[in-house]
Amino acid sequence: MVDERTAGLRLRAVVELAQALATAQTPRAAARAGAHRARLAMGGSFAAVSRWERETGRLRVMVNDGELAPGEEPEPADESYSVHDFPEIAEFLHGTWARGGEPHAWVETAEGSGSTPGGSSWGRVAALRRRGRGSCVVAPLVLHGRAWGELYVARDAGAPVFGRADADFATVLAALVAAGIAQTERFEEVRRLAYTDPLTGLGNRRAVDMRLDEALERHRAQGVVVSLVVCDLNGLKKVNDLLGHAVGDRLLERFGSLLSVCGATLPGSLAARLGGDEFCIVAVGQGADEVVRAADELCRLAAGLDIGEGVACGVASTEDPIGPVRSARRLFRLADAASYRAKALRAAHPVVAGREGPGDPVVRLADSPPPTSPTERRTFRRP
Repeated sequence: MVDERTAGLRLRAVVELAQALATAQTPRAAARAGAHRARLAMGGSFAAVSRWERETGRLRVMVNDGELAPGEEPEPADESYSVHDFPEIAEFLHGTWARGGEPHAWVETAEGSGSTPGGSSWGRVAALRRRGRGSCVVAPLVLHGRAWGELYVARDAGAPVFGRADADFATVLAALVAAGIAQTERFEEVRRLAYTDPLTGLGNRRAVDMRLDEALERHRAQGVVVSLVVCDLNGLKKVNDLLGHAVGDRLLERFGSLLSVCGATLPGSLAARLGGDEFCIVAVGQGADEVVRAADELCRLAAGLDIGEGVACGVASTEDPIGPVRSARRLFRLADAASYRAKALRAAHPVVAGREGPGDPVVRLADSPPPTSPTERRTFRRP
């Protein structure tokens, strides 16, 4: 039992935890808020949120909070432990829940006493002693009815040892943290679907528009170089007509993989499918020549595919003499015009806007009025 004052403090802690989780935008942010608030609420010196990776059999730490021991980091890049070292995880999470039990928290102490399912965990005891901590409470995190990970809160040696009431409170906190993580995972999935092309896994047009708008703001404010590669995949219609749309989809997927590989040579770039047979790379902060080299490699790789007829690539970069670029629309028109010229010339290499001197045909085409002739099929994309 807890006294009235403690009950009031814990209720306030629950409210503060819920408020902190409500503002989290990612699972890691939710884990960070959960570890921090849970540590304060339980009077701990240290807290962590870890994820159970079933495929590797490891408990991977997402965040550490509070007084860190040597080797512990706030957001470790690679801190994980074999589940074999913590047999109570498999015993409790699989055994107890499978029999209809509830995911209650448990306590472990540096002396090896506590309420750990199946008996004391030598892995927990060793970790407590090694890091100068006296006791810990471990609360399972359950998402969608399955064990996802754990909330871990510890106190230093010499501090009051956690008891059953603390474990019950940790169970409540863990349920809130799990709900917060589940909510952010849903948000991430919605964002992923909103900004991802479902066939290729690349970015979609919405993602391109957002990235270009942000990049051009940096270009106007700081002079950051922004480049756009627009690609038209040649021969897709012929593949669809002769071999079927399933083969055409495979061509799109394979080219998307090549685009991703080439885009990876330009740190911070975005590879995307605009729709149909049209793709692009948005590069920010890279020299125009580096972008052209990546586009040239893309042309070479695409020409080596056993289906399709290669790709027509056009490049437009604020580092080249293309005039002022005040909007994404103008950069698109320039890159689009360069791609159109590459297709018309059946060029094996990318065509780059602004590199043919005064009267550059790409710049002239991009700046010309929209075609009015019914025989002119080409129209530029208008973001």
